[in-house]
Amino acid sequence: MRYPFTLFIRDIGTDLNSCKMKRLTVSSLPLKEVISDIARELGTDYTTSCGIFHVAIPENYGQGNIVGTDFDDGLGVIRYDCTFKEDLIFEYSVDKVHPVKFLFTMAGEIRHKFMDESIWHKISKYKNAIVASSANHGHSIHFLAGERIVYSSLELDRRRFQSKISCEPMTMVNAWREMLNDVTAKKTFYHEGFYSLELSRIIDHWDKYPRGDWLKKLHLESLAYEVLVLQITQFQDDIKSEGKKTMLRKSELNQMLNAVRIIEERLEDLPTIGEIALEVGLNANKLQFGFKELLGKTVNLYIREKRLESARTLLLNTDYTLSTIASIVGYKSQSYLSKMFREEFGIIPSEYRRNGARKNIRPDSFFKNDSSV
Repeated sequence: MRYPFTLFIRDIGTDLNSCKMKRLTVSSLPLKEVISDIARELGTDYTTSCGIFHVAIPENYGQGNIVGTDFDDGLGVIRYDCTFKEDLIFEYSVDKVHPVKFLFTMAGEIRHKFMDESIWHKISKYKNAIVASSANHGHSIHFLAGERIVYSSLELDRRRFQSKISCEPMTMVNAWREMLNDVTAKKTFYHEGFYSLELSRIIDHWDKYPRGDWLKKLHLESLAYEVLVLQITQFQDDIKSEGKKTMLRKSELNQMLNAVRIIEERLEDLPTIGEIALEVGLNANKLQFGFKELLGKTVNLYIREKRLESARTLLLNTDYTLSTIASIVGYKSQSYLSKMFREEFGIIPSEYRRNGARKNIRPDSFFKNDSSV
């Protein structure tokens, strides 16, 4: 049985279940024992440093490392940064209720499968998945040969984590509440999407402290709780209709940069905010949220600043009239330009030009793309 609000996206590609490839069996919990099993299956040892467990990938398998640690109250993290010489499937098959896994792929692509099902799910770069198996069924993770794969898994033991839930989670949607309280794993839960830019920034801080530093484990624990809170928030954004989503995903960064480019290059005949959003492939709400997230200001404020910056440059470096400058930067009248300019800089444009260090540059040389230059 599955929770009603999960997004279950099936990959109908290669049937990995019928492929004969090397499988590594992990049949223990908690994470210290997971690391121990992985080391044993790889024919190597693991090391411990300040409560953090490390496995270096042996040369006969490839290169990289696997690092993990447990915290109090059922939370833990494990990170894989590996390049394997051949395809490998890690099978996590302990005969217990498995922790909920929050999977984040930073490089490459992994494939996930519940061990009691036959469908594989692709989780590529910038994507994440929330996976909870039913009963005592485990998980399989497929690593592709010759590809550097970096992914993190936040692991949550629901029974132990109940001690953290001391009051009603009022802002949490029902599907999440049910999954979090399903301590006996009656249902399967699967949801995937692209993780937010804010989540990406947190995940990227994994290596802030060096190995052997006591602060590293404390730092990782703080990151784990930040990721959990943001993942709950992102899930609630994911299930909104497309036009109402606001959280900016890491995968959408280039679209945001395209929006900035449109504003900077087309001030004279600038599209509306809705048209800019449509042109770059975002909804208007997400575009507004993205500007606040990346630039700390609304789209309208950014447009105003760019218009006035351009007007100031034109005043100092061209012989254009105020009326022409107003038109070039997208204002309908000279008087409106003067009003906005004075509000921003405390001086009217004509006085700014008189007081400035004018360079007497030929007017059309200001435009880099002008064919006459």
